[in-house]
Amino acid sequence: MTWPVERRRGSAASFHALELLDPMRRALWWFEVTGEAVVLGSTQADTVVDRARAEVSGVEVARRRSGGGAVWLAPGEVTWVDVLVPAGDRVWDDDVVAAASWLGEAWAAALGSLGVAGCKVHHGGLVRSTWSDAVCFAGLGPGEVTVGGRKVVGISQRRTRAGARFQCAALHRWVPGPLVELLDLGAGATDALRGSAVGVDELTGTATTAAAVVEALGEALPPP
Repeated sequence: MTWPVERRRGSAASFHALELLDPMRRALWWFEVTGEAVVLGSTQADTVVDRARAEVSGVEVARRRSGGGAVWLAPGEVTWVDVLVPAGDRVWDDDVVAAASWLGEAWAAALGSLGVAGCKVHHGGLVRSTWSDAVCFAGLGPGEVTVGGRKVVGISQRRTRAGARFQCAALHRWVPGPLVELLDLGAGATDALRGSAVGVDELTGTATTAAAVVEALGEALPPP
C-alpha cells in the first residue's frame, strides 16, 4: 500500500472538523464512529432533523462541508474513508465532475477483490431522485459505485487551494429506517428507499471488516 493510512475513532463531528493541511499530501483518513450519527450535507437546513428524537435515541447530529443529502453512520454498517489528494497530483483534475472518476474505479476494483461482482462507476453529473435531496444514498454523484443500480459507495468532495478531500462511505449494510425516522420523511419512505442502495456484506453474504475494505482500497489506488 503506497498511500499512508491514518486511523481514528470518535464522533462524526470531530472527524468532519479536521482541518486540511497546506501543503496537502496523499493520505487515507480512516475513521470509525463510536456511536450512531446522522451527518447532514453542507446545504441541508438544520431543521430537517428531528433533534428531540435524535437526543432521546442518543444519535449524534453532525454536518459535513461537502454537499449532498444526509448519511446514516453506525458502527459496523459503514466504512468511512477520506482520500486526500494534493492539487497538481497526477490524479488531480480541475473538472469537479471528472475529478472522482479515478477514485470510483479504485473503489470498484477494491470491492471486486473482496468478492463484489458487477460494480459500475458513475462518470456523469448528479442524478437526482425523489428522495436524493434528503438522503445521500438515494441519489448518484460523480465517481460513485453501484451494483445492479443500487449505490454501494458514496463520494463527496471538499476542495481547497491545497487539494481535495474525497469523503467516501462504503456501505456494509443498507438500513434506511433510522434515517427516515430522524428526517421525518413519512410513511412509505423506508420501503421506497430500500432499493436505492445495498451493502457489501449483503452482496457477498459474509461479514467484511472495515480493515479489509481499507486495505483493498489502498492496494487499488494509483501509486505515486
